[in-house]
Amino acid sequence: MIRHRRSLPLALLLLPVLCSCLLTPQTFDEEAWRLRVEEQDRAKLYAAHEKDGRYFNPWMVQDKGRFGQFLKWRLTRSTAYTDEEESYLPGFEPDLLQRLKNIPAEKDLLVWIGHATFLIRLSGSYWLTDPILSERALLPKRRKPPALTLGDLGELDGPLTVVISHNHYDHLDMRTLEALPVHTRFIVPLGLGELVSSLHDGEVTEIDWWQEVRSGQTLVTGLPAQHWSRRIGQGHNRTLWASYMLESSTLTLYYGGDSGYFVGYREFGRKFGPVDYALLPTTAYQPRWFMHYPHMNADEALRAFGDLQAHRFVPTQWGTFRLGDNPPGYPMLDLKRQINARQLDPAAFLLPDLGQILMLTPAGNPPP
Repeated sequence: MIRHRRSLPLALLLLPVLCSCLLTPQTFDEEAWRLRVEEQDRAKLYAAHEKDGRYFNPWMVQDKGRFGQFLKWRLTRSTAYTDEEESYLPGFEPDLLQRLKNIPAEKDLLVWIGHATFLIRLSGSYWLTDPILSERALLPKRRKPPALTLGDLGELDGPLTVVISHNHYDHLDMRTLEALPVHTRFIVPLGLGELVSSLHDGEVTEIDWWQEVRSGQTLVTGLPAQHWSRRIGQGHNRTLWASYMLESSTLTLYYGGDSGYFVGYREFGRKFGPVDYALLPTTAYQPRWFMHYPHMNADEALRAFGDLQAHRFVPTQWGTFRLGDNPPGYPMLDLKRQINARQLDPAAFLLPDLGQILMLTPAGNPPP
């Protein structure tokens, strides 16, 4: 008891020091970060990425001390945004299911359902990326409704394959997976098969980075992403994270999942380019000092687009949930500013509203 009483004044003395460390404003050097990324060794994209039951990114291991950084972020959030940046959200086109039924089955298409969820049709088969149709991603509340309901998915004609990039709650939603049609097939990163199989009776295939699997007439390749994983019951980095390349007989589509900017994009462009469509994440990148490793800002997303040698850019993960300091619609406004400032060809950037159907065409053919 005496020892505990004597330690109390010491704890009280250290408390102001701790608070000072947590509350001191954090700076971030964009140029230094860019140089670190440029120094990444692409050979490490093919290196072992699991040790003692945990996965990691061998080209650049994430810094330790994330919990302390998280506390500092939550205690020092001070970024100011304009009224337009706070309120901007995507438009919404209703009656998607009926419009889909009016399009011939052989036509390839893509529809943004919300956040990272896209409905894609290739060679007559449907694909769904990171489906979340629930009202919340654990805690953050949806700002715009999804363009399809769970009931709508059961009325789609043709096979359905779901690709899941990682186990975070805004990418793997248990309620949505449980309600998917019985004929659904799942392709997931290593370690996620058990959870998905507990939620749905459909076929589940686990794949590693650089591993290929075919679903229908489409070849899927699991690819690295610069991210991490954690979920209640699964622990930190106990399951892998991934991005995906989808190759049909007529076109190539890259789904980036969730990722920071890294050397992988250049390698994907070298191996698979030119890519017809690049679905790239632009979300939750503020504050940069905390979010730079797992999330790209608009500038980095444009660099990734160039690295992939892609013809058309489709942004993902904006306008639905507020996951970082920046409002949900801010990434789109930022992206548009970057496109205008660089005088890039606006035809290369497909910025759809929720529920808007985009007809897919191979490189060299103009989008309808």
